[in-house]
Amino acid sequence: MSTAAVTDKRPSTLRAASLPKWTAPAIAVGSVALGLGISFAADLHSKIQWALIAAILFVLGTYGISARVEGRRQAKDRVATSFVWVAFLVAVIPLVSLVWTTVSRGVKVLDVYFLTHSMGVVADSEPGGGIYHAIIGSLEQVGLATAIGAPIGVMTAIYLVEYGRGRLAQAVTFFVDVMTGIPSIVAGLFILSLMLIFKMQPFGFAGSLALAILMMPVVVRSTEEMLKLVPNELREASLALGVPKWRTILKVVLPTSIGGITTGIMLAVARIAGETAPVLLLVFGNPFINNNPFEGAQASLPLYIYQQYAQSAGANAAYDRAWAASLTLIAFVMILNLVARGIARWKAPKAGR
Repeated sequence: MSTAAVTDKRPSTLRAASLPKWTAPAIAVGSVALGLGISFAADLHSKIQWALIAAILFVLGTYGISARVEGRRQAKDRVATSFVWVAFLVAVIPLVSLVWTTVSRGVKVLDVYFLTHSMGVVADSEPGGGIYHAIIGSLEQVGLATAIGAPIGVMTAIYLVEYGRGRLAQAVTFFVDVMTGIPSIVAGLFILSLMLIFKMQPFGFAGSLALAILMMPVVVRSTEEMLKLVPNELREASLALGVPKWRTILKVVLPTSIGGITTGIMLAVARIAGETAPVLLLVFGNPFINNNPFEGAQASLPLYIYQQYAQSAGANAAYDRAWAASLTLIAFVMILNLVARGIARWKAPKAGR
């Protein structure tokens, strides 16, 4: 018999046994069923305990079956993938539960009347009223904070990336890092101390100043990262043509990174839109419509939610209004994120043909 014939009869060693695609869903279903059985047998009433048991069984089952069929190396890879899926579910399930609870409870009173009327003379324990005054207050306060914090944050990031050298740049970077983790109540207390020094009464713009303090480090960090992604070749090409550095930044660097910068600003706006502590200290709340943020107390959506929930003991109307306002705030933040994604895609550099 020839050597070629013997070689042809040998089984191929390049093909390893592998599990079918439906194995992972099947193991997941089996883990859930077995977890339910163990929970009933052990008289466990907590859904969290059942979920943890099912997750552990899923990981162990994946490793056992894969190790037996595919080998330990492939089993370790599948276990790592299983951990990723379990972590994904652990992150998604609370989010879905939060959104579902807010939507199911917030739609009870959320209508055109609720969005176009203020509390006015309506008591917190009575039905009726709306959040129009809170929407006006939030839009004005967040808008003024953005007008203050966004330009300062962008220019600070430009300085750190394009010009920053030496101790001054190190000091600015240090204080930006410190401000990133500053509690919102501290920013409110800082502005409140200034108000007490100058004997000022609560007004909307004071809340905007505190929100701007919270917004600036987020804008600085996001803008700084976007500017670092701009290739140095673009800067060098512009400078080689004799273009001044300030004009290179204005005409080359910023247009290239404008999508990411806008996204960072929008995310910072979404971050400050739900702050309650500084608004509670500085704006004070107002059941009536106040369109002037520079004079008199003013409402806002986070403050409205807090006040309605605080008054909801024995009053279902206030409780329902708090959930409806929460749903409105979530929708506002979601719209901001969608706008940021749209602008980032619109302003993204187009690939050459």
